[in-house]
Amino acid sequence: MTGSAGNGAGTGRLAGLLTQAAAEAIRTAEGPIAGVYLRAGTPGLLRLAVLAGLPAPLFHPWWRLHVNRPFPVADAYRLGVQVILPNATEAMRRYPQFAAGLPFQFGSLYVPVTGGAGPFGVLTMLRPAAVDAGELQADQEQLTRLAADLGRSLHGLEGEGPPLAWDDRPLSVRTPTVGPVPDRSAGFSWDPVTDLVTPDLEVPALLGLPPGEFPGTLRDLARTLAPTDSPQLLALLRETAEGRPPPLSVPVRAADGALRLLRLRAPESGAGPGGASAGGVLRDPRADSPADTAAGLLPEGVFCLDRLGLVVYANPRAAHLLGLSRARLLGRALWDSAPWLRQPAFEEHLRGALLAPDPVHFHVRRPAVDDEQAFEGEWLAVSVYPGSNILTCTVMPSNRIAEPAEVRRTAAEESPAAGLPRIGGLLSGTAPTPPQYRPIVLAIALTEAVTARQVSAVVMQELLPAFGGRSLAIYLLQDRHLYLAWESGFPEGFLAPFEGVGLDARLPGVETLTTGRPLFFDSMQQMQAAYPGMPMDATQGARAFLPLIASGRPVGSCILGFDRPRSFSTEERTVLTALAGLIAHAMEKAQRYDTEAALARGLQQALLPRRLSSHPLLETAGRYLPGTQGMDVGGDWYDVVEAGDGLALVIGDVQGHGVQAAATMGQLRSAVRAFALGGHPPDEVMSGTNRLLVDLDAGQFASCCYLQLDPATGRLRVARAGHPPPLLRRAGGCAQVVDIPGGVVLGVTPDAHYPVMELRLEPGAILALYTDGLVERPGFDIDDGIDTLREALDRAATVVAPQGEQSLGNLADRLTATARHAVDRPDDIALLLATRHTTPRHRG
Repeated sequence: MTGSAGNGAGTGRLAGLLTQAAAEAIRTAEGPIAGVYLRAGTPGLLRLAVLAGLPAPLFHPWWRLHVNRPFPVADAYRLGVQVILPNATEAMRRYPQFAAGLPFQFGSLYVPVTGGAGPFGVLTMLRPAAVDAGELQADQEQLTRLAADLGRSLHGLEGEGPPLAWDDRPLSVRTPTVGPVPDRSAGFSWDPVTDLVTPDLEVPALLGLPPGEFPGTLRDLARTLAPTDSPQLLALLRETAEGRPPPLSVPVRAADGALRLLRLRAPESGAGPGGASAGGVLRDPRADSPADTAAGLLPEGVFCLDRLGLVVYANPRAAHLLGLSRARLLGRALWDSAPWLRQPAFEEHLRGALLAPDPVHFHVRRPAVDDEQAFEGEWLAVSVYPGSNILTCTVMPSNRIAEPAEVRRTAAEESPAAGLPRIGGLLSGTAPTPPQYRPIVLAIALTEAVTARQVSAVVMQELLPAFGGRSLAIYLLQDRHLYLAWESGFPEGFLAPFEGVGLDARLPGVETLTTGRPLFFDSMQQMQAAYPGMPMDATQGARAFLPLIASGRPVGSCILGFDRPRSFSTEERTVLTALAGLIAHAMEKAQRYDTEAALARGLQQALLPRRLSSHPLLETAGRYLPGTQGMDVGGDWYDVVEAGDGLALVIGDVQGHGVQAAATMGQLRSAVRAFALGGHPPDEVMSGTNRLLVDLDAGQFASCCYLQLDPATGRLRVARAGHPPPLLRRAGGCAQVVDIPGGVVLGVTPDAHYPVMELRLEPGAILALYTDGLVERPGFDIDDGIDTLREALDRAATVVAPQGEQSLGNLADRLTATARHAVDRPDDIALLLATRHTTPRHRG
């Protein structure tokens, strides 16, 4: 089951349960923010399913988390323990990468949601920072109770259908909030027993419905609202019917997309036929009021956001300064009305106001408006004042001018090194990071880097902007010679004469390593005086040469270049020397990685099939690409095995990476081959392999797709265990996703059932099996990746077929070309193609 709203009653119930849990967490505990992570359809992945009290777009980097990541949510899920972080100091001590990404003062709790045979996900809460975990005991007890209730409900829901999983965007839940009291309002009443609604005459108009039309029941009323609001409203209605209405007004969207405020009233005792009714009041926050008139006279702009980023109030001055009409602002998310605010620096400040109690003040550049050639100050001074339910923002013109150093920082932030996470808010913004914190920031960033290229990218990304540098070169020592490992910002070809220089050369990059002392030159003239005759580039800026020495062993040297002359203070020299030590240790680790990765790749290749079984009427081609991040081998595999009178095509993916994953892959591959050679049908192959993995008790699971093919007739019998569906491109037609009913991943439950589907592989058709590494990209749904692969199969098949014996191999190369050239590929990739011929071909 996916979390897509509207995909059936079960999916709606799942969304309702998760929404209710998050809303109840906020109601019963002190935290204004709550969320639920649920396991995804992709093994080893958690997805944020519900987020209450925060705008989901601002937290997009945390929508998806792998269970092996060093984050509190992942630990709570994987280890089945509660994680309590009372404040930012404790978060930095235990989870430095998590704390660096959200460097604000708040506390957080993470409670696993379990039921049946395994965990479903994690219930989490963010709240004001506390001195120690003891202050969070009450919240912890409430979350423990809610997680247990949610686990029991999810276990019951799963018993009625397939395994629960969430593969959609998170649902945004609006917490009760306060808005300005409007003049335009209308009420309605309802009987909780019969569910019948009696509205005032103005209610249909407030809901954007034709005059006289109004739903007959509250469930019908919920359907007239925006889909993202309906699950939350139904949960609040259930609480209201039980005598627990929300204490404040709740923002909802009407059928026409306009914002309305809904206030609910619980029934009195004895409600029902003949008893007291419950009720509600709908209000339009856009209606003019005396407060609007007064606010319109203010010299500064004032606007208010709810905790999901929706603009619930704006005075005319705020609309003018933002270059928008009030109608376009009110009832919309701020970044939808003003897309130019969708920039990392602004989002970082807004996250700070949502998570921490202190106001934030910053500047933002407003672009020119179409009908304005000039504007009274392109820079706007913005202040955001946190509140329990509402953020109050002020905006004023500013004649601030960006300094060159700030422009350089902005450019560096907008062009981060590919594949490496930024340390949000620590080196960005208008104020530079204090020097004493720079080693901490760089150390945190370097924990993500495992190759020499990634270490160099982190140095360029984090170190250069902090000191205003423009060029970087890193040399590594090998056989008493220095070889260039990374360079950026130097004139093309300038560094070529220095490649492979020996340790006896009189050059600053060599002498800083041999002496162990950093060298600083305030200008190129100063360096030329110290090293006459050495080639110089055209810039006149300063240079810093840093020795890379780890545990007393020379590793290489690092060169920082600057556009203009400058001096280096004692503090800067000390900090740069300390940073050089961090870089040296990271480079030493990266060199060990290169050696171990080569051995790991050799092990992986040894476990993959050297030759695929063949048939005169069938052509196959397989490709495997190891991941380039981390130094562990992966668990992807493919195979073609003789099975009775035909062949079996199989592809699989063991969860995680490492030697254990590779060993499990080898065992599964051997088991599948044994079952296939015995002539077992696909469902028995899957069931037998599943029981083997359960009996091994390896603590891992695997996805798999198994196809039994008769090359003479083209008859295919397919079974699938949690694996991405195959693609089939018919001869002369278009590629399609083969919708195969599947069972759970292997290794979860010993009595799992795997249904078999039959289809036919026509001559000339192309069958494609693949692992998720080929179709998954961070920040994108896997369905989008599968559709992209389907389109690529159509285009590539048209180009290469039918052009001879190697056409299928060429097709496999084309489909993996982009991934093959990717610098940072987080996961392994396996691809298996098959096509059937009408006449026998030579066995190869």
